[in-house]
Amino acid sequence: AVIETYGGKVIPSPSDTTEIGRKILAETPNTGGSLGCAISEAIEVATKTDNCRYVLGSVLDHVLLHQTVIGLETKIACEKYDIQPDIIIGCVGGGSNFGGLIAPFMGDKLQGKNNIHFIAVEPASCPSLTRGKYAYDFGDTGNITPLLNMYTLGSGFMPSPNHAGGLRYHGMSPLISKLYHDGYIEARAYEQTKVFEAATLFARCEGILPAPESSHALRCAIDEALKCKETGEKKTILFGLSGTGYFDLSAYMSYNNGSMTDFIPTDEDLEKGFASLPKVE
Repeated sequence: AVIETYGGKVIPSPSDTTEIGRKILAETPNTGGSLGCAISEAIEVATKTDNCRYVLGSVLDHVLLHQTVIGLETKIACEKYDIQPDIIIGCVGGGSNFGGLIAPFMGDKLQGKNNIHFIAVEPASCPSLTRGKYAYDFGDTGNITPLLNMYTLGSGFMPSPNHAGGLRYHGMSPLISKLYHDGYIEARAYEQTKVFEAATLFARCEGILPAPESSHALRCAIDEALKCKETGEKKTILFGLSGTGYFDLSAYMSYNNGSMTDFIPTDEDLEKGFASLPKVE
């Protein structure tokens, strides 16, 4: 509504305005789409339109580099107020927000300067880290991008249409994937009703309506705080509140009226996506 108010045009993906969009709709007519679908369509439009360039907003290394402004500002604030985080938590879809948040702290950890516990939180309906495979895969559904070495559910994986909590991407940033593969970060997956429960509690306590994506990190932060309450341990928990929920009011309405449901893919569901992985020697 805001974009169209300023004269822009919004086309939901997958659409019938591109070749790859029509192909995806023909193969999966009831799909709710994914970030992978949107990337494929955006690249196709960019390559067929004069004076047009496409800039990917997540996943790739240079995007994480830009996002480190989040972590750098956070680290400076921690040093200024003498805060030593024990746990740092962020949501992950493609990985750029989480990667940007943890990068300066992770750099210190790799040099033995801290012992912070890093937790990446993803949706249970799109669990690329917790249930994906570490493999070379395409970054988009249409298989246009170069191959990326990452944790992935396969470029052919489609998130459930009832998934309203964001983070709808089949793969994970190669940098985040490498850190996870080498044991430097933990990954957790949450159902969306638990995520919105945490978001609602936070809104009522803090007066801030968090984005559904951010609320994955929030859910984990609350769980870690409750764990400390049970054990009597004192820990400093830092989490990334990466966005506002005012562009996701329909998702909040779905949770509030009880129509929101959870979907956790079966191993059989995931195998369909894994079958799309390219054969790399």
